[in-house]
This record gives sequence, structure tokens and C-alpha cells, in this order.
Amino acid sequence: MNNLPSLGVGGSLFIIFYLVSLIVLGFIAKKSLKEDTLSDFYLAGKGFGFGVLFLTLFATQYSGNTFFGFTGATYRNGFSWILCLHFMTAVVAAYLTFALKLYKLSNDKRFLTPCDFIQYRYNNRLLTLLICLIMIIVLCNFVIAQLIAMGRAVEGLSPIEGSNTFEFGVLGLALIMVIYGSLGGIRAVAWTDVIQGIILFFGFFFLLLLMFDNFGSLEKATNILITRDQETGTNYAKIPETKTLISWGSYIISVGFGVCLYPQAIQRIFASRSERDLRKSLSVMAFMPLPTMLIAVSAGIFALAYFPGLEGPQTDKAFGLVLKEISSRSGLGYMMVIVTLSAVLAAMMSTSDSALLSISSMATKDIIQRFFRSQATQSNLLKTSKKISWSVIFILVCFCFLLKDNTSLIQLLDRKIDLLVQLIPAFIIGLHCNKLNGQAVLMGLVCGLAVSLVLPFGGFNFVENGKVYGIHAGLIGLLPNTTVALLGSYILGNKNGIKAL
Repeated sequence: MNNLPSLGVGGSLFIIFYLVSLIVLGFIAKKSLKEDTLSDFYLAGKGFGFGVLFLTLFATQYSGNTFFGFTGATYRNGFSWILCLHFMTAVVAAYLTFALKLYKLSNDKRFLTPCDFIQYRYNNRLLTLLICLIMIIVLCNFVIAQLIAMGRAVEGLSPIEGSNTFEFGVLGLALIMVIYGSLGGIRAVAWTDVIQGIILFFGFFFLLLLMFDNFGSLEKATNILITRDQETGTNYAKIPETKTLISWGSYIISVGFGVCLYPQAIQRIFASRSERDLRKSLSVMAFMPLPTMLIAVSAGIFALAYFPGLEGPQTDKAFGLVLKEISSRSGLGYMMVIVTLSAVLAAMMSTSDSALLSISSMATKDIIQRFFRSQATQSNLLKTSKKISWSVIFILVCFCFLLKDNTSLIQLLDRKIDLLVQLIPAFIIGLHCNKLNGQAVLMGLVCGLAVSLVLPFGGFNFVENGKVYGIHAGLIGLLPNTTVALLGSYILGNKNGIKAL
């Protein structure tokens, strides 16, 4: 389905120039490297000021899921997906429960990866390894979701029906992404975040105006959905049922605490130049869900009202349908859509590259150096990490091809959130509770993982879309996880060199 606007010669040249400029930024960032170390490559020497830190946090939190996945989720669920505004706001609130204290500790102990904190705090190599593997699996899921979103965007832009544009788009954009990321590290990613963030702000402001100009008011679209609900028995514009409201609460807690524990988000905290810059960035981030989610939900409602018929993973193309309609109405609409698509592609690439950098940093620092090459030089470790980046992206591109028509972006989001919330005791509770024991945390984590994985994949009749009566499996698994961690710590006491914080 060709659901995005035809670029034309001018639009194609603009996007090509934009993508090539990302590689140029990679070379510039490479020249800005101060030393051949993991810290400088992955944390930019802890030199992110307010502007760069805010925009790179923004790009980390809002990605392909925001534009294609959330619009598609609105298309499937109707107005009930307004909950995305609440759970994205909850992410910032969750940051405030640990980010500032973790930053102070990381600045003192020079942490590079999230697992550096785990090893320092609990002095338990098995716990550190398990958390490292969980985070790497989550990030692989994250990158696959972004690659699928990239492929669908390029597929929609292609004027050729039935071609392999999805595959070529994924390969081409993944190649550009890994090139500039390998060249400049976190600096290259952060600088591209700044560019795409600025473009997104202006592009989406005009895009929102053009949506209402082309489709009319939300009231008109809502009336269409109300009529459809009455005729077909759907629930797109009705008051949410009890089960839906329970699901809202589950999403708010799960996504709020899960997203803030993304490894790349934690490494952004480590990279902050000062506590003041971090505090200011989080303060501004608190206001970003409203304009961003307003666009995603509005686009989904307009698509649902005026372009019915999409089902399953195809609903993630709803955002493209809206863009195509806007671009066909006027020259201004066409220009704004091209600018927006360029920024969206860059957002997907930069968020993917952030995740890829985190994967390579943890695989290198927390597995290879900690268990196999403790005496290796920083230069050799950096070379190893770049090889890991190239190997991982190759494997994930292959998975992307296999999954492109078999899952939606929101399904991928749910699975990784189920895993991430299991890290709450180790990170957030462990940061504030000195008596938490590493062995107890490990046992609790195993219990939580077992529950959160068995429920969605166990074939139980009472589980629907990985949820039990609207509650995420990960949130259910968090209960035994936390209980075992706290009770086990009470029984075992302070052992194994646990640090008082």
C-alpha cells in the first residue's frame, strides 16, 4: 500500500541531502573526539549542556513509535489511546524519582553503563550480567521496532507498488545510521538529535495547523466515529469501559517507569555536564508530551474517520495516509510533509543509533571487559565495540525482514516494557534503600522475569494481548519481584560488600 506522498524530484533531493548531512556530521564528530576511550566515545566526556541534553532526551523518548506506532494505536483504539499523553508524562515523573541522585553518584564514580551502577551497588557479577542481558534484549527489540518504522516510511514513499522498497529502505538507512554512529559516537547522535528536534518543532507546528485546515475540526471527525459506533458496535468514541480504564493505569505505571530505564536514557543522564543542566532538561521535558501526543492522536482520529479499513500491523500506516492527503492539497502542505518526513526518518535513525551505541557499550564494558579482557586497552575495546555495532545491526536487519508483517509497533513496545519494569527494584529501590541485598534482588528478578514471560507466551485463556484484564504481564511480575527482593534482603541482611549510598 503506497500510503505516503510521492516525493518528486525536489523532495527526493532534499531527503537525500539531509541523510548525507548526517554522515558529514559523523565525520565532524569524529574530529571532535578528545581521546580514544569508551567514556569519550559513549558519553562525550560528560559534556552535554542543557540544549543538547534536552533535545537528545526528547529524541530518545519520542521515536518511530510516536509517529507511526501511536497514530496506529489511535486508529485501532480510538479516543481511548489519549492515555499516551498520560504515560509519556509519567516518564518524566519517573525520571525525577532517581535521575538526579543517580547522576551525582555516576559523576563521582565515573559510570559508563547502567550496569556499572549495578556492579558498584550490589557487587554481584551474576546480577550485573543478567541485567546487562535484559537491557541488550530490550534494546534489540527497540531497534527492530525503529527499523520496521523506517522501512514502512520508505515503502510508503516509493512510487513503485510491490517493490522491495521496505528491504532497501531498511538496509540503506541502517547503513547510514551505523556509519555516522561508528564515526562520531554519542556526539554524532546528539548533534543529529539537535537538528531533527529543531525541524520537528517547526514542522509539526505547521503540520498540526494543516491537519485541521484539510480535515476540519476534531468535532466533525468525532461525529463520524460516533455514528460508526452506533451502526457497527465499535467503541472508538464511547466512554471507556472498566477494563480499558484498568489498562490505562497499567500503561501509565509500566511505560512511565519502563521508558525511563532504557539504557540509552540512563547514559544520557551520565553524559550531563551538570546537575543543573539535567534538572532544567527534565523540567522542559515535562511539557513535551502535550504537543507531541496531540499530533499523534489527532492524526490517528482523522485517519480512522476518513480512511477506514486498515487492520493489524497495517494500521501503523495511518500516519502516512494523513501526510499523503495533506501533501496533495497544497504546495505548502507538500513542503511541510517533506520536512516532517525528513525529521521523522532522522528521529528513527538517531533513536536506533542511540540504542545501538548502548548495546555495543554494554557488550564491550559489561561482558567482554568484565569477564574476558580485563586488561585490554581502551583503544582496543573501542575497536571491539564498533565491530559489535556492525554485527548487531546486521542481525537485527534480518529479524526486521522476518517480523515486518507479523507484529505492530505497539506489540513490540509492550514486550520490552514488561522486561524493563523488572529492573525497578535493582535501580530505583536500590538507589534509595541501602539495605537491599544483591542476592535477594537477583532472586526477585528471576521470579519477575518468569511471570512476565510465561503469562503472554503461555497460551492462557485469561491472558489477552499479553495482559490480564488489562494489566501488563510485566506489572504483575513486578509484584513477586519486589516482594522477594525486600523479604530476601530482610533475611539475608547486608552482605557481599553492598555499598551504602
